[in-house]
Amino acid sequence: MSVKTLKFNNGDDIPMIGLGSSGIPTDQTYDVIRKAIILGYRHFDCAPIYGNQKEIGDALIDAIDEGDVSREELFITSKLWNDSHRYNDVERSCEETLEELQLDYLDLYLIHWPVAHERGVIVPENEEEFLAEVEAPLEDTWVGMEDCEDAGLTKHIGVSNFNIANLQHLIDEGMVKPEVNQCEWHPYLPQQTLYDFCRSNKIIMTAYAPLGSPGRPAEMKNDHEPDLLTEPAIIEIAKKQGCTEAQALIAYALKRKMAVIPRATNPEHLKQNLEAENFTVDRADLRELIILPKFRYFKGEEYTIHGSPYKLTDIWEY
Repeated sequence: MSVKTLKFNNGDDIPMIGLGSSGIPTDQTYDVIRKAIILGYRHFDCAPIYGNQKEIGDALIDAIDEGDVSREELFITSKLWNDSHRYNDVERSCEETLEELQLDYLDLYLIHWPVAHERGVIVPENEEEFLAEVEAPLEDTWVGMEDCEDAGLTKHIGVSNFNIANLQHLIDEGMVKPEVNQCEWHPYLPQQTLYDFCRSNKIIMTAYAPLGSPGRPAEMKNDHEPDLLTEPAIIEIAKKQGCTEAQALIAYALKRKMAVIPRATNPEHLKQNLEAENFTVDRADLRELIILPKFRYFKGEEYTIHGSPYKLTDIWEY
């Protein structure tokens, strides 16, 4: 099954439907990736912080060696973690990711968050573990990303969880414009201002948590948070279009000309998510979605406490 694509400025393609790997247990990762490739997935979204890049790499290499797919058919994304924002750490971290994934190059490398902390720190727990802007300027991190591209470690570079101010800063200061901004995006969080900015600057948007990330661990969830998959408007659209609620949500992102990376481990869900491009949402559906209440599932508050130099407005568009 071939998947519709979006085009980079140089003509390269990014499949519009990919598989998010965040939260896939390591003991399931290999089988999920192999199954996804057989079903037709070619776009895989990875990150070292997810803890399963080694298993993803094993699955990719075996799939290539056994003739299920060629490396050229795959689109592999990974990300620079927050502890590697110093210029001298960027290229090294990209090389470490390539070693884990057992690949010669990435198709896309992203700065995971516009937040910097000390090397080896997963999430800062005190003021000393954060890095101030002067210690790891965002423009210096971006030069490191540009170097990764120049060195052939990645074909494209971009960012994740960036607001307009941070994107504009890189556009103004960098030699290469960010080509992708990956962010939380769904009917509860349409981020119209950010969406319009990215479209006008020819920055591809990739939607994570397009289904509301229902599979997140309980400790990451908020009390009484809304559930997209049981939202009456979504249920009604799915019924009208003859698809599942998840397919309706994915189709909505595709309608907006975005790439979308829902996570799934269940084989039937993997198949259904990929088939979402066979459905659509019409203008009447869009009107119903526009008026839904707004809600952000990933707050980012862990980066604004414990004496952090960052505020939520440094990360999100409000």
